[in-house]
Amino acid sequence: MTEQKSNMTILLASPRGFCAGVDRAIQIVEKSLEKYGAPVYVRHEIVHNKYVVEGLRHKGAIFVEELDEIPNDGQPVIFSAHGVPKSVPEKAKAREMFFIDATCPLVSKVHKEAERHFAKGRQIILIGHTGHPEVVGTMGQLPDGAVLLVETVEGVAGLEVNDIGNLAYCTQTTLSVDDTADIVAALKKRFPEIKGPHKEDICYATTNRQGAVKEIAADCDAMIVIGAPNSSNSNRLVEVGESYGCQKAMLVQRAVDLDWAWLEGVKTLGLSAGASAPEVLVEEVIDMIATRYNVKVETRSLVEENVVFNIPRVLRDATENECKKSV
Repeated sequence: MTEQKSNMTILLASPRGFCAGVDRAIQIVEKSLEKYGAPVYVRHEIVHNKYVVEGLRHKGAIFVEELDEIPNDGQPVIFSAHGVPKSVPEKAKAREMFFIDATCPLVSKVHKEAERHFAKGRQIILIGHTGHPEVVGTMGQLPDGAVLLVETVEGVAGLEVNDIGNLAYCTQTTLSVDDTADIVAALKKRFPEIKGPHKEDICYATTNRQGAVKEIAADCDAMIVIGAPNSSNSNRLVEVGESYGCQKAMLVQRAVDLDWAWLEGVKTLGLSAGASAPEVLVEEVIDMIATRYNVKVETRSLVEENVVFNIPRVLRDATENECKKSV
């Protein structure tokens, strides 16, 4: 006798998955492969998602951690969406490498802010996670000591600054909106004259995805976020789900990582995906759950996203020319 499936409602958070910066970075690698052929070298993972990286590797991308792993063969070198320290393009220029910068424009905005504050003689306090590529890239825009890193509210008390009246702060773009607001409040309390960005640094996609998770969290018995363990924005979604009323939340990379014992007894499951996770992985997880449960999917939409970032002109021109040839 066939065992009867239990019912499960999946509340699908929207927006979820790819943001404009990630989409742009992937396009840059794909268009470079089309125009210049394989191999195309990519410094660091182009985005934090194994499925995406493996797909691009299959097409001819070679991922490296440092430029000295790349031969002088004239092929393009692409810098990841997270941004790089200024020393990296300087080394590339010294070796006469052909490089294309896939840094997300919203990360570049933070770089420019930090440089503007530094030009005005201010010391910068960066809110972010130690060792994250975006943090390494932002701190690397300025000389050593020009940027101080703080990760928590508690860390604010331990900051040793040069001049309490001459400070500015910036933030990593993929942080928890709520946690960052608490850290900013602590900075302003300790340093009342500190300058902030004209518009907050946490990107629209991070804010929207966290907002969508907040909307469904209290209605869920459990929540799954699809994303990589090294993806900051994906990990923050798990934390937000738990903070806003979901009993338990976990991060998975692929459907094969689902923990069936963990899902036992769950009637309503929240589902979201980090900004580096493609929609195909969301569909894969839903399909896998449907093998064991009678699944009803309900989308909860917070806001419509229509942000698009242009790829670099050198690749846009190539695309336009290819289109003209095909007419």
